[in-house]
Amino acid sequence: MSARVLSAALGDYPHTAALPVSDLVQLDRVTVKPISRAFAPMVREARYDVSEMAIATFLMAKAAGIPIVLLPVVMAARFQEGALLCRAESAIRGPADLAGKRVGVRAYSQTTGMWLRGVLAEAHGVAPKSIAWTTFEEAHVPGFTDPPFARRAPAGADMTAMLRDGALDAAIFGAELPAGNEFRPVFPDVAAAGRDFQARHGFVPVNHLVVVRAEIAKDAAVMAELLRIFGPATTTREALAPAIDLASRWCAAQGLMPRPLTLEEAWA
Repeated sequence: MSARVLSAALGDYPHTAALPVSDLVQLDRVTVKPISRAFAPMVREARYDVSEMAIATFLMAKAAGIPIVLLPVVMAARFQEGALLCRAESAIRGPADLAGKRVGVRAYSQTTGMWLRGVLAEAHGVAPKSIAWTTFEEAHVPGFTDPPFARRAPAGADMTAMLRDGALDAAIFGAELPAGNEFRPVFPDVAAAGRDFQARHGFVPVNHLVVVRAEIAKDAAVMAELLRIFGPATTTREALAPAIDLASRWCAAQGLMPRPLTLEEAWA
C-alpha cells in the first residue's frame, strides 16, 4: 500500500529540516516564503492538506466555522516584546508611553500584535483603543474589519520606512527585525519583560501551530502518523491549553472574534 500524499506548507526550522520518512504519510512540501503567506490560502481556499498557521489566525478561522483541525504541534514560540520597536532617539521610554502614539503592525490580526496588545493592556494599562494603529494588510480570515481606531496605510507604504521617517512612533515586526542600530525596543529590558510574562502566565507565547483540513482529520491513523512525523515539535493538548485559552480570551477582548472559544471548541 502506497503512502498517502499530503500537500504541506511548513516553514524552515531545524525541527522541519529532515522530517522522518513514513510508509503511511508522505508530505509534499510546498515552498511559501514567508510562511505567513500560506495562512490566507489555507483559510480561504483550503489550498493545502497540512499547513503551519499563526495561533490568532487559527482561532479566528475556527470561530468563523472554517473546517480546519488543530494538531498539538508548535512550529514557533517566543517572547514578543523584542518585536516592538521605536526609533533609537525616540522620547518613548517604555510601553506605558505608547498611549496616544501611532503604532504600525502588518495586520491588526497578526499574532505578534495580539500578544503585545494583551501585554500592553494587562501589564501597562495601555488599551488597544488608546493607540492609533496603522495596518498594511487585511486579515487572513475573510470578513474581519479593522477597528475604528486603526487606519490602513497608503498602498505601497513600507512600515520600516514610515517608522524611520517619523510617520509612526513605533511598530510591531515579526521574527525578522530591521538590521542596524537606528531602532530600539520599546521595552527597556526585553528579557525581563519576557520573564514577567512567563511569571504571570506560565508559558512562552505560541506564534505558529499546525492545522489540517477537516477531511484529513477523519483518518485517525493519518493524524497519529503526522504527530510522529513532527517529532520534537509535537506536544500535548494539556501543555498547549494555557496558551490557547489566553490567546482566545485576548483575541475576543481585542475584537478579533465575537467571544473566546472553549478548549473543546478549539480542538473540535
